[in-house]
Amino acid sequence: MYAFKQSSLTTSTIETLTHSELAKHFLINQMHVSRRSDRYTALDRHLQIVHVRLNTEPVTLRSLWTEYALSHHRPYRYSIFCDRYSKWCEAKHLPKRPRNTKYVCVVGKADMDILKKWRQSSDRRLWEKAFALQAMSSGDSLEKICRKIERSRKTIVQWLQLYRTKGLPPLSSPRTRAISPSSLCAIKERGERLLRLIHEPPQLHNVNRASWSLGSLVEAYKKEYGSLISRSTVSEFFKQSGYKFKKAKKVLTSPDPNFRNKLEVIKQTLAKLEPEEKFFSIDEFGPFSVKMRGGRALVPGDTIRTIPQRQKSKGRLICTAALELSTNQLTHFYSRKKNTDEMIKLMMILINQYKQQRRLFLSWDSASWHMSKALCKKVNELNNERYRNENASPCVELLPLPSGAQFLNVIESVFSGMSRAILHNSNYQSVDECKAAIDRYFGDRNRFFRHNPQRAGDKIWGRERVATVFKEANLCKDPNWR
Repeated sequence: MYAFKQSSLTTSTIETLTHSELAKHFLINQMHVSRRSDRYTALDRHLQIVHVRLNTEPVTLRSLWTEYALSHHRPYRYSIFCDRYSKWCEAKHLPKRPRNTKYVCVVGKADMDILKKWRQSSDRRLWEKAFALQAMSSGDSLEKICRKIERSRKTIVQWLQLYRTKGLPPLSSPRTRAISPSSLCAIKERGERLLRLIHEPPQLHNVNRASWSLGSLVEAYKKEYGSLISRSTVSEFFKQSGYKFKKAKKVLTSPDPNFRNKLEVIKQTLAKLEPEEKFFSIDEFGPFSVKMRGGRALVPGDTIRTIPQRQKSKGRLICTAALELSTNQLTHFYSRKKNTDEMIKLMMILINQYKQQRRLFLSWDSASWHMSKALCKKVNELNNERYRNENASPCVELLPLPSGAQFLNVIESVFSGMSRAILHNSNYQSVDECKAAIDRYFGDRNRFFRHNPQRAGDKIWGRERVATVFKEANLCKDPNWR
């Protein structure tokens, strides 16, 4: 009857229509008829008031439903009321409010910045707390938060209450739990046992290793004490005790018992060096093979540089040289061997080159040919007053470095710079070509310091490891380029 009243059909028109046409007409007409009841329309108008009050007053959705139920003749149940409100917010693209403000968390801007950092950290515990607090500040339900972080409702509520009363600091502190006295004794005993194990060689426990590992400690502990222990427990104990697995490094240490005395003599000599005195740092570079050498080079991006693993050497070289520290001038020649004869040869070259000087100090490392009896005998002959008067030669004084202290030999820095500049990435075709490159390098270096007197060099042709001055803290020898 309601559909007939809403339609435009009359009684005479109905009599002319078939049953199918009549049904179709009523179906189309019903699509244009609103099915909303007065009760629904009244609730729809009331939802705007509900939304405003939720956002402006400290009320809950249940309290607003109670007011609605008391003021309307046929109110909806609370569940339907909440569902209609949720759909109304979605239709108007408005943020939904939680059904219970008891679990709404108000987070300040400063705390929100900290929570964002917690979300980005690798600490799972901090991430969970930050997510829960941010979600509760956005109005998400506890059920949704529980599913996301896989925590119980009780735990999340405890976090919320702790934040409301004490803020973020208690949430960031690690969890602490009471440990019984018996457990403390067991932990202490386990630690003492582990310390006893690492103080003994692994071979005593039938472990075929030169040093302990976590796995071998676990096995030895099980065999020795008959109880199980995990790798993580062993690792955590040694971390807390300050133990670490460290790789041994080669250290540059002189075993010379007179290290300080010899070093002090050299330093005092350099400090009081007069214009007519010269101090030489002497050493040999090599022997090294003349062949193709690898290293870093500037090449096109699609080029792959290679060198043969096995290649025939084009010859071998030994460069014997002396660096004068006050003028930074270098004297060199090429030797066939490292022996006393070559040192005497270098000494005679220096005497002839620096005849106008009054005294020459020669400093080198403790190699056997640097302190042989034949060399000392030759030095005594050169220092003989009669010989000096006849040849007008300077006095020669030997100031050897402490044994095992090649890292203090200043000329090592020059050799390292030379190796990096002209031998690195080289492919000389002959020994003579390599000699010519070394001669040019040292010639350019000497020329520069003649025009720019100083005791240090750091130019492109030098790029020396340290300044070419004698210094106790120097590390002149560079293993990468020697």
